[in-house]
Amino acid sequence: MALIKNLVVAGVVAGFAAAGGFAWWSKNPLPTPQQRVEFNVNPGSGVGAAAQQMVDAGVPMNQHLFVLLARLTGDASRIKAGSYELKPGTSPRRLLTQLVKGEFAQQSVTIIEGWTFKQMRAAIAGHTRLKHDTLKLSDAELMAQISTDYKDPEGLFFPDTYLFFNGTSELEIYKRAHQAMLNHLNDAWEKRNKELPYKSPYDALIMASIVEKETGQKSERNMIAGVFVNRLRTGMLLQTDPTVIYGMGERFDGQIRKKDLLTDTPYNTYTRSGLPPTPIALPGLQSLHAALEPASTPALYFVARGDGTSQFSDNLLDHNRAVNRYQRGIPSGVMNGRAQ
Repeated sequence: MALIKNLVVAGVVAGFAAAGGFAWWSKNPLPTPQQRVEFNVNPGSGVGAAAQQMVDAGVPMNQHLFVLLARLTGDASRIKAGSYELKPGTSPRRLLTQLVKGEFAQQSVTIIEGWTFKQMRAAIAGHTRLKHDTLKLSDAELMAQISTDYKDPEGLFFPDTYLFFNGTSELEIYKRAHQAMLNHLNDAWEKRNKELPYKSPYDALIMASIVEKETGQKSERNMIAGVFVNRLRTGMLLQTDPTVIYGMGERFDGQIRKKDLLTDTPYNTYTRSGLPPTPIALPGLQSLHAALEPASTPALYFVARGDGTSQFSDNLLDHNRAVNRYQRGIPSGVMNGRAQ
């Protein structure tokens, strides 16, 4: 009788020990490596199949204990299919919570201010976690799926970092970036000075793209916009090299020469008055604001000082003096990307 009693006590103790060990296991971090482990739970998977898929993908856990945990917590039937990642320091219980809440792994793609739409397309097409459903579309065909108001895509996508889940459609990223640009543009347009020489928000977008390409100095963007607005108001040519370069396309080899400034294209602001027909890049928020909140200045000219900043002048005589001072030694015919 005493032997039976001792066996019962031993069994109870062992049960409590096992329960304690199981609880400890469920709440403590899995022995994950330093990097994240990515895995998928396929649609229609039960808890057993999901656990097997995780182990097969490299999640270092006991799948039988994980299944037991899911059943004891009542979560076995609540696991959501999708793409996930196991971060270092994650416990089995936390991992189960991820699966139940559908905390899917997120990826990102970054679109840089000043990029052309061609560069944007290359970045999106090169991202391995996106569903490449637009690769065979021309720019016009792609734009037709995004907007009924615009045909040319240049400048119409907001440069930013976009988060997405594995397998997200490229088209969704384009739509989000386009809507973000429209939201920022329309908001800035509503707050504009009504006396600015723009006929539409699109004109302001074109100006913003020029400002974006003309300077990397955030503090000068409003002044540069002010110069170009003054030129538009007085009927002067904009004479800005970035538009010429954009119009040259593949012919641009890193240098702009006098013959390039004299060769007419729709984007040559040395040969054509007013704004070019489309933006020339993807402008950021500061350039949008600069285009619609330009500095109040009498300046009509600016030239690079050589340190990343510009010298602004109100008249041609002062401008020529600034050119002689700051650009001495520059080969004849090279304008260094500045309004002349």
